[in-house]
Amino acid sequence: MNNYRIKEPMNRCFQVLTCAFITSVSVLGGVAENAVNPLRVGTFIVDASPPIGSALAYNRCDKIGMPLTARGIVLSGVGEPIVLCAVDWIGISNGGYDAWRESIAQAVGTSANRVSVHSLHQHDAPRCDFSAEELLKEQGLGGVMFDADFAHATIKRASEAATEALKNAEVVTHLGLGQAKVEKIASSRRIMGEDGKVRAVRYTACADPELRAEPEGIIDPFVKSISFWNEEKPIVVLTYYATHPQSYYLTGVAHPDFPGMARFLRQSTLNGLTHIHFTGAGGNVGAGKYNDGSPENRQVLAVRLADSMAKALQSTQKQIISAADVDWSILPVALPASKYLNEEALTVILNDDSADPQTRTYAAKDLVWLRRCQAGNTIDLTCLTLGPARILNMPGELAVEYQLAAQKMRPDLFVALGAYGEYAPGYICMEEHYQQGGYEDSPGASKVAPEVEKVLMSGMEQLLK
Repeated sequence: MNNYRIKEPMNRCFQVLTCAFITSVSVLGGVAENAVNPLRVGTFIVDASPPIGSALAYNRCDKIGMPLTARGIVLSGVGEPIVLCAVDWIGISNGGYDAWRESIAQAVGTSANRVSVHSLHQHDAPRCDFSAEELLKEQGLGGVMFDADFAHATIKRASEAATEALKNAEVVTHLGLGQAKVEKIASSRRIMGEDGKVRAVRYTACADPELRAEPEGIIDPFVKSISFWNEEKPIVVLTYYATHPQSYYLTGVAHPDFPGMARFLRQSTLNGLTHIHFTGAGGNVGAGKYNDGSPENRQVLAVRLADSMAKALQSTQKQIISAADVDWSILPVALPASKYLNEEALTVILNDDSADPQTRTYAAKDLVWLRRCQAGNTIDLTCLTLGPARILNMPGELAVEYQLAAQKMRPDLFVALGAYGEYAPGYICMEEHYQQGGYEDSPGASKVAPEVEKVLMSGMEQLLK
């Protein structure tokens, strides 16, 4: 690590102030327990590559181009353990999301609402939704959406690995925070016309030179780096960056795409130091301005991201941290279902033997989500406090404006955001987006109503207080 310039120290910790209706859990165990039990962090990595012949998001898996993984950290010494987990799958929703959190929670002796699981959203990767799978099995479509046995086995491996991570956790003495600008990756997917409407969508792979020539648009250009240290020894590095993580897909080759390649390059450079990457609020952001979809561009994007990750770590400022500086806040929210979701219509599609099987899988997933909304089910928004840093854990394919808004809410703090938690809501846009047209706010893409902005903005503000 001698090649990294570590600056000392940052401002001492800020303590989160929580409202009565937010569950603040730093008090579990109390200050006396924190003094006895030091802050510890354990790491885990397991293979999450699908079986050959099983379903990927949009086709079948013919081979593994590069292993997919599920990886995470377990924080202990702060009452019940806290877990952050990132999975190289396109999305984990409904009963799948419940199963991941509940299994890991049981494995490490904590509550499910102290476990945050995120997909990175690569497209040559599997889905996971056990609730939808149950409906599909009744229609003779079991395994069409994903391989449930494989998904259960992966969850089991991750849970067992989390148990070992807890047992082998290392003492944390310092927290490292850094960021760096990412050059020539992210760009807005929504190209606006003079009338204030979307006139074109610049997808992640864009072959149109005129659309690639358009400005970058609204993005968050920075990659955030959060690291845990035992004195001078780095234990694990977490990074957060907001963009769709595709260079090209529909290949039948399972692959973690350029963020996975960048992560691999960083671990190789750092002699195997565990690197965990999370996709931020990149719902309306992609690499389209800088990516024509050619296969060789995947390596180019990976190197650019890895270089920025390295610079973020090089800019790291370290500060002393203890269990007393760590907090976990939980805010359950009910998201408003899209008015375009109709239970009767979705049921007809699901039961239609003549319909395309892929269409029926989407109907099953949407039907489960709609019924959950109607039943008043909530989604946990959570926030991890680490001294002067906050990590917001959010659902769906968030528009990048949510991430930028969160940072503006607390400019005095280091705010990172991981999206793609509960995947069932699909794209989550700003209220004004739903009047502008485009793809992200279309009925087929967004499963929530425009009022979702008020719910999530209020939630983020409460958690960041």
